[in-house]
Amino acid sequence: MTSLPPVHAGLPPVHADAVRVLSAWTAPDAGQKAVRDGFLEHLAAHPDGTWRECVPGHITASTLVLDASRSRVLLTLHAKVKRWLQLGGHCEPGDATLADAALREATEESGISGLVLLPGPLRLDRHLVPCHPGGSWHLDVQYAAVAPPGARAERSDESDDLRWFPLDDLPEPTDDVVRALVAAARTAP
Repeated sequence: MTSLPPVHAGLPPVHADAVRVLSAWTAPDAGQKAVRDGFLEHLAAHPDGTWRECVPGHITASTLVLDASRSRVLLTLHAKVKRWLQLGGHCEPGDATLADAALREATEESGISGLVLLPGPLRLDRHLVPCHPGGSWHLDVQYAAVAPPGARAERSDESDDLRWFPLDDLPEPTDDVVRALVAAARTAP
């Protein structure tokens, strides 16, 4: 395992929380363990590694929102990517923890209040994004949340569409990352 970065007074709380969460997270397989170790190395090398301004890459937090019966998932047709994805985005200065960022993003992008975040991340994903000229990496820590009964979603400006889908009938275009996250959510506590 990677050595942890020292905790400095100048580091944002979400940075220290990311190190704590990732260090304690039990990866479901060797591939996810390698991704986790890469995230920890990134945080050790970049005190600004949780902020969008960190050009080599930055930690993001996303949330797969399940309905109250846990039989449907809320996905957004992302306005820029043009694929169906889970909700999520960048950490912000008001986020003390990764869970705070994941829940804030899910609430903002779904319009649903009262989401209940399931404990701990389910998966991790590293993907190239155009946050900066020449590109940058999102180091995405993926959570799941359950919506209250009768929750009604409202599309945000970041989305071309927002809909509920049965867990076994995901829309196209989506990708293997979303499919793996849905599979992990099926067995989450």
